[in-house]
Order: sequence, then structure tokens, then C-alpha cells
Amino acid sequence: MAKHGALLFSYAFSILVFATSLSCKAIDSEDRKTYIVYLGSLPHDEVFSPLSNQIGILERVVQKTSAANFLLTSYKRSFNGFAAKLTEQERERLAGMKEVVSVFPSRTFQLQTTRSWDFLGLNQTAKRNATVESNTIIGVIDSGISPDSESFNDEGFGPAPKKWKGVCKGGQNFTCNNKIIGARYYTDAGASDAVGHGTHTASTAAGNSVKDVSFYGLAQGTARGGVPSARIAAYKACSVSGCPTEAILQGFDDAIADGVDIITISIGAESSAPFQQDPIAIGAFHATEKGILTLQSAGNSGPEAGSVSSVAPWILTVAASSTDRRIIDKIVLGNGKTIVGSSVNSFELNGTSFPLVYGKDASSQCVDSDARQCVAGCLDADLVKGKIVLCDQAGGNTEAHQAGALGSILNTSKPDVAFVVPLPASGLGSQDYDVVKSYLKSTKRPRANILKSEAIKDDGAPVVASFSSRGPNQIVPEIIKPDISAPGIDILAAYSTLAPVTGSTEDERRVKYSILSGTSMSCPHVAGVAAYIKTFHPEWSPAAIKSSIMTTAWPVNDTKTSPAEFAYGSGHINPLKAINPGLVFEASKEDYIEFLCSVLDEESVRLISGDSSSCPAGSAKVSPKDLNYPSLAANVNSSTSFTINFHRTVKNVGLPNSTYKANILSSSEVDIKVVPDVLSFKSLNEEKTFDVTVVGRGIPEGSHVSASLVWTDGTHSVRSPILVAA
Repeated sequence: MAKHGALLFSYAFSILVFATSLSCKAIDSEDRKTYIVYLGSLPHDEVFSPLSNQIGILERVVQKTSAANFLLTSYKRSFNGFAAKLTEQERERLAGMKEVVSVFPSRTFQLQTTRSWDFLGLNQTAKRNATVESNTIIGVIDSGISPDSESFNDEGFGPAPKKWKGVCKGGQNFTCNNKIIGARYYTDAGASDAVGHGTHTASTAAGNSVKDVSFYGLAQGTARGGVPSARIAAYKACSVSGCPTEAILQGFDDAIADGVDIITISIGAESSAPFQQDPIAIGAFHATEKGILTLQSAGNSGPEAGSVSSVAPWILTVAASSTDRRIIDKIVLGNGKTIVGSSVNSFELNGTSFPLVYGKDASSQCVDSDARQCVAGCLDADLVKGKIVLCDQAGGNTEAHQAGALGSILNTSKPDVAFVVPLPASGLGSQDYDVVKSYLKSTKRPRANILKSEAIKDDGAPVVASFSSRGPNQIVPEIIKPDISAPGIDILAAYSTLAPVTGSTEDERRVKYSILSGTSMSCPHVAGVAAYIKTFHPEWSPAAIKSSIMTTAWPVNDTKTSPAEFAYGSGHINPLKAINPGLVFEASKEDYIEFLCSVLDEESVRLISGDSSSCPAGSAKVSPKDLNYPSLAANVNSSTSFTINFHRTVKNVGLPNSTYKANILSSSEVDIKVVPDVLSFKSLNEEKTFDVTVVGRGIPEGSHVSASLVWTDGTHSVRSPILVAA
């Protein structure tokens, strides 16, 4: 999410974010805080008791017979670890134990479609494998779910798949059905969604087709998920106050053991963290071991470089981009000039024009800098009544509404995104906003009108959203993140009637479908595609599904989202192509263990792997760039010439007898050679290796060179981005 403490541009954005810090009350006189103690994989020992083992470890540092009282959560179904209240001294002692991979503090993570699926080509007539789709289970780790939504009606659904091992523990007044087959909660008093976020993401991935839905007439159409016949299991790890680390890990522990096929998690931290201290990377690693692909939102801290928080190579990280439908609204000034702004404004003002007032002129109790921005508590109700207020920051619409203003015009740094507003309001980029300010100063009786929002066609789509987090990967630069982009702007999907529509306490509207934007919205789109692919290829590994999505993506020719692959990864998702990629890049648990050897010590790697894995010593140690990843990246010294070698292996999943030829799309700044440049396959699942050598004469510091390798057999095109950064 946006750094510097913002809840994502304004409360309209904050419906996606919950950054309130988790307060930890001491349970005794000592200063204790919540920590996660990660112990790696569960031992392959039927008599091993994880809980007894965890309490035993805790007793060694707490040195009290009541050590179990400090244990908050035990992870014992899919991996080994626990959350506990610890003093700083106890944390240090635990961190020094050989059986402990890592000890890290609990943090509060943030929660990060009528038209979107048609835009992606996955329309209602697309080829489907209905029986397999009905046996596919998507696990949604989020803010819960609304079981009464029509998007989750189970009419026509049979019993849960036989492989399902989960339960329905949704609390009071929560009932599962044959669509929502499982529910668990780790925050609040039940799995019902009081935020709206979890309902929205779940329905985007796998909601039923529901005709004639809209947000007060806006974006009308059929709302549906990518795999409408799939089942949903909801794991509530977030409340209105955020998503604590221990709850996120509990969700993974249960989802993996329950038998889901795909995990989608639109939750992220403000910044990336080492893998052994990142709860989502930890949970996703153990999910991958069990054949479950995890998809995570890239984050909403863009366009800042290096802001992507989801960086583990076993996760499919999703950026947000636009569709060909854009929601706008228009401001008509008293001088007749019309300015196009962005907001989801469902209101119509009864009249042609109304008085316009600047925030600093409508406050008697705040300093000018706060009044200009319409900071909470600044606007004087008597001075804004019946008027449209001009506010220098996007969050001003909430204060304007609560002060009783007729409407508001806002200065936003994100004019490409429309968010739901509690009163007639419109967001403008700085240039258009300055036009309104100039008009305000030019006349003694400034007036304006704000029209109801409308949907228009955007022929320039897809463009990566301004808020979408960018690379480079701050933990392992040799892995390009994000991996892919997908629709994340102005997405209409199911919503919870328990949740507020906006942040204004005066806005009492409740809706069944709402329009949200964020990488939270793009992530379940790709989760739906991953599940769609799995219905055609149930035997495919998480890496193969991920590869098929990345290598078939539409190339993005978007100069607005510099720096290229750091914004959109391999490109924009192409669902129909992804079910038949031709070749895939496989990666097994052993490959990821070898990768971890390049960033962790051997003892930690063994604890994570749960076996006697050994890491190469000295010069034999592999580089992170040698992971068999669908994209290729390396960092170089800016002042010297360089030669980089990549080694890759591809598996034939297209036609038994096929020959692929290599094509390089590159600038003249580097010379790229592929050996061999022809791959001939005689059978399905046959593997071939190749090497890519990139030679250059130095790159200015802070810049990069990008290229593409495309393998083609005349039917399939398998594209890998190549990125060299200094």
C-alpha cells in the first residue's frame, strides 16, 4: 500500500487497506511482544507432536512451568512453528537455537467484474471443463466472505469434492453451502466479512455468474468469476484493524491441510522482507511443496521503484492494470469549461451550478496548510453548506461529506483510478486541479457542477495502474517482480452488506456489489486463470501453471509505466493462450532449495526443507539467476563490460513432434546469443536445456536494458523477458 502512512490515497482507497497497528497488551509485568517462531517443515515422524515440541522449546527460554500460557498460536498441520509473547531476551535466545529458522515480530499486513473477464478474452462461451472445474477449490485468505451473496449461491452444485478435508467453522450466523464449502476465522468473532474486501476478491476469482448487477447503475452487466463452477474455502485473517502475521500463517497452515488447489491472498506488507521472515513467503513455500500455487498482490505503493513486497519466486506476484472500460465523471465550471475527473460518483446534483469554495476559505479552526487539504475536523459546516469544496488532497471528500458540503473537487496523485465517494465528488490530476483553482481566483462568484459518473471505452488499455507496486526486487534482484499484470482498476464484484461503502461515518449506504481498485483486485483475476488452467491440466505443478501464465502473456508496449518489466513483469495475462503454452519452465522443491542455498545458510535450509539437503560449497554455490524461472534477470556493475550466462530447461507440453526456434527481440545495447537456438522434441514431457549469453559494454547506474527471448514452433510462442540492470 502507499507508504508514508496513507491508507491508500483517501478513505475511498482505504476500503482496500487496514494499516492500524496491532496492539499487544502485556500478559504479565514483563514487556512482551508477539513474535513468530518459524521451525521449518514438519518432521516425517508419526509420533512427533508439534505442540509438545513447541512448548518444550518455549520452556527452555521462558524457564517457567507456565510457558504454555505465552503460546498464542501453534502451526502444526502443514509446517512447524508458533506465535508467542516473548521478551527481547527470550527472542534472542530462541533465535540462537539450531532448530529455529527465524524469529520475527508480528506485523499488521494490509489488504491490498462485469467487464474484466471479457476484456481478457475469457468470456461466457470460452471452452471449459465443467466437471473438473467443480472439483477445483480456491482458498481465499482475506477478510472473510458473505455467504448470503448471490455470487456464492449453491444452486446446481453437488456435494464438496471428496478430496476436501476442511470444515465449516464460520462462527454464529454463518452457514457454508456447496459453493462455499469451508470457512475458518482467526480474527473477530466469525468468518462473515465486515470489510467487503474478501467477498470482492473471492467473487472475482470464482463467483457465480449473476446478471444485471451494477453499482447504482454504473458498470452494469454480468458479474462472474474466472471459474464460476469452482468451490471456495474462506480463511479470515483480516479484520477492520488489519491482518496480523500470526493469523496469515494460520490461514496457510489450514488451507494447505484442508486440500485447496489454489491460494489467493490479496494481502501485503509495506515493504519486502527476507523469505524466512515473510509469513506469506513461508506459507506459500509449504503450499508449493503440496502442489498448491499461491498468488499474491504486488502491493499498492507504486510508482515508487523497489516498492513490490511480494518477491518469493514460488509465488505468482500480480500487478494491476486497466481494462477498456474507464469510469469518469465531469466537472462543469461556471465559465462553461468541462473537465474530466475520476471517481465512482453515483449522485446527481439537482441543479446546473453551485457555489465553489476553497478549503482554506472554509475553515476557522485550522492552519492554512491543513484547511487547504480539508483535513479531518477543519471544515466549518456553516461555510460549506450548499457549496462544492475544493480540497488539495484526495482524502478531503470524507471531511467535506461529514461537514455537510454539497460536493467536493479533489487533487489526487492517482487520476487514473476512480474510487467510490460519499458525496458528489471528483478527483483531478494536478494540472486539471490547477485549472479549477485558477478559475476560482478569477471570479468573485465561482460556481461549478459535478455530474454523475459514467463508463467510457478506453482504447489505450491495458496500462499499469499508477498505484501498482514496482520492482526491482529488493531481496533477490535476479528474480523479476512483479510476474504478471491483470485487471485491477474499476472492478465490479460482490460486496458485503455488513461493510461500509466509503469511509464517511455519514455514508450509510449498503450494497451487494461495489467497484474497487487495487492489486487486491488483480490478484484474484490471475487466481481464476490459474484454476482455469488446472482444470485442463490437473497434473501440472505450481511452477508449470505459473510458467504458462507468464510465457503466454501479451507483451505490453506501455511507455507510461516505466520501468517496463519492473511494472508489469512478463506482460498482461492472456487466459486462453495460457491453457496451451507449448513449453513450460518447471521448478521442483529441490530447485527452490538450491535457490535458498544462495541466500540462506545450510542449517536453515535443512530446517525449511525437512530433509538432509546440503548446499554446494564455495565456487560451486549457485546464483539466484540460475533458478529455472520463466523470466531472466541479472545485476551488473555499471562501469564495466559484462558477460552473463543463463541456463534454462523447458518441458514440451504442446505437440509430441515439434521444433522450436529461438528469436531475440533486443536493442543494440547488448548482444544476446542462445545455444542451441533450435530445440527439437519427439514426445510430450520431454525436456531440453539451453543457454542464453548476454554481452554488454556497461549500463549507466540506475538504468536497465530489456529484451525478449521467444521460442516458436509456428503454433506456440513462448516468451521470456530478459532484464539486465545496473
